[in-house]
Amino acid sequence: MDAAIAKVQPLASARTVRGPFDYELSGPLRQTVDVGSLLLVPFGGRQLLGVVVALAQHSEVDAHRLLQPVRELNLSVPADLVALSDWIAAEYCSTVARSLRLVLPPAITRGQRNGRPRALKAQRPTHESVGVLRGRPETLTEDQACVLAQLRSAMRSRAPQQILLHGVTGSGKTEVYLQATSEALASGRGAIVLVPEISLTPQTTSRFIARFGETVAVMHSQLKPSERREEWRRLRTGQARICVGPRSAVFAPIDSLGLIVLDEEHDASYKHEGDPRYDAREVAAMRASTSGALLIAGSATPRPESMHAMSVLRLSSRVDGRSLPPVRVLDMRGHSGRLHPRSVEALAKTRQAQGKAIVLLNRRGWSSFLSCRACGRVWLCPECDVALVLHRAARRLSCHHCGHSAPVPQRCDCGSSTLARHGLGTERLAHDLDAVLGDALRFPVFRLDADTARAGGAEVLSEFERARAGILVGTQMVAKGHDFSDVALGIVLDADATLRFPDFRAEERTFALIAQLAGRVGRGGDGEVLVQTIDPGARAIQHAAAHDSDGFIAGELARRRALRYPPYSHLIRVICGSESAEQASGACAALARQLTSLRQEGTTILGPASLAKLRGRQRSAIVLKASERRRAVQAVERVLLELSRSRAHEGVSFAVDVDPQ
Repeated sequence: MDAAIAKVQPLASARTVRGPFDYELSGPLRQTVDVGSLLLVPFGGRQLLGVVVALAQHSEVDAHRLLQPVRELNLSVPADLVALSDWIAAEYCSTVARSLRLVLPPAITRGQRNGRPRALKAQRPTHESVGVLRGRPETLTEDQACVLAQLRSAMRSRAPQQILLHGVTGSGKTEVYLQATSEALASGRGAIVLVPEISLTPQTTSRFIARFGETVAVMHSQLKPSERREEWRRLRTGQARICVGPRSAVFAPIDSLGLIVLDEEHDASYKHEGDPRYDAREVAAMRASTSGALLIAGSATPRPESMHAMSVLRLSSRVDGRSLPPVRVLDMRGHSGRLHPRSVEALAKTRQAQGKAIVLLNRRGWSSFLSCRACGRVWLCPECDVALVLHRAARRLSCHHCGHSAPVPQRCDCGSSTLARHGLGTERLAHDLDAVLGDALRFPVFRLDADTARAGGAEVLSEFERARAGILVGTQMVAKGHDFSDVALGIVLDADATLRFPDFRAEERTFALIAQLAGRVGRGGDGEVLVQTIDPGARAIQHAAAHDSDGFIAGELARRRALRYPPYSHLIRVICGSESAEQASGACAALARQLTSLRQEGTTILGPASLAKLRGRQRSAIVLKASERRRAVQAVERVLLELSRSRAHEGVSFAVDVDPQ
């Protein structure tokens, strides 16, 4: 401190605004301002919030032209997170200003009185509210103890390491995380525990709170802004030393970080959709590296990229000694019904035995689309080139991309009132199963998908767990790491649907979906899993049915090596959007032309290709398949800066996604 110049990055959204900018410090500010300080500064005729990214004694700008900050806020960002923001901007082809927004205290512009944040108590889970008698460490199995010993040795070395914990479902990975976290605290260091979706992983959160009490801060978007800020403040001041939350918790302001846990590391929700489109798994690895912390990435169905890059420790057996449930593949070719006769029989037996079942259909809504039988019209989203999905309970047709919604029509514009509903979603499936098997008291049917999760996904899971018997119907949400002790039957409908996606990760996701659902079954007794498909010989389905994760990953890595897909290359997708299709395609073509020099460095450029309209914007895209990630990202950033400053492409937006999911 006691510096004369603060180099400030104003939090402007425009890509063309590149800081930092010098501001003169005088009076008390020379003593208090440091890297990470938040300042209100004059910028372009207005006042903007800015972050101090460096200090200096002299400036290259004429002293008479230097401005002074308006005032300093009493909150600050840790210096290591300022540096991390700079790395994110470079790694994901974004701006430092946009990256810095990720690490700011929540609701920084709200709830302040006289420049001081309100002291509000966050409404966070407590021992009583989570309802757990589990505060003491559990007795470890031999496998768990062996793994934990190696993790403790890695942590005590204080050398940054990345370890993949490949444990079958029910093998006790969470208890290993808990005891590794205890080791971090005992050594005076903090821990971050990342979970895919906080509302769908209440058991993990509850166990950490039960074990560590007020030392745990929980950060997620469902808290009120003031509550999130209070949790952030507890972490910043050291009152809390453990942060549990989804991907944004990777930015928790914890000093002396010793451990980062990535639970269910295979989950695609760790990738952020907004700019910067960071991957929390990669950010966690970088943060662990710079902090000298241990990174533990755990999964029963790890990504091929993780198996390729990390040291692997294994938990090969369930803690209760039970075997994984048998998985039977049911060939739906020649069957016109929604359920295979074997599935109908299994559900009937489960109801008769007063047991529990989970039925997975990775498609929500009542019907996939609505059409007119007279003229063939299909109701489409006016903002996107996709069909509207029928949601019967809401009596609406909805777009699952932009959120557009409209009432269900009674008749077509042609005058016909004969409308057809096509396809099956979880809403219709739950209704049909309830009509045939349901009993509100003895055999209720629960539904968990994006629609019901908005009203409380954790409540649905809790009700299903407390119920003596019943069926849980849902999308991939029902397979996310839930620990149910009494589910005897799992059914996957239309298991090959994800295989038909135009995505090189389609097989990986199909395998994980089946294997993860199988992991929810048979934890407290016998069980079985039925997989309905029209492609019973598909490699992903066969390996999942055999619980053969290693065999699947070996084949997947061989396929990706031959096709130069990650981890043997890096993908960069750039989408150009405009109200005009010609403008979008023109900007994309110009982008591709200016990047042709990368071909000499082994980079393949695919496209330009037109994409479906989304949220009212016409789109065109290119994809780079590069061996040298950083060089390709730098080239894309340089060209985009030139194009965004060009009047020829005014009104065109550029979205960059490095290693898209």
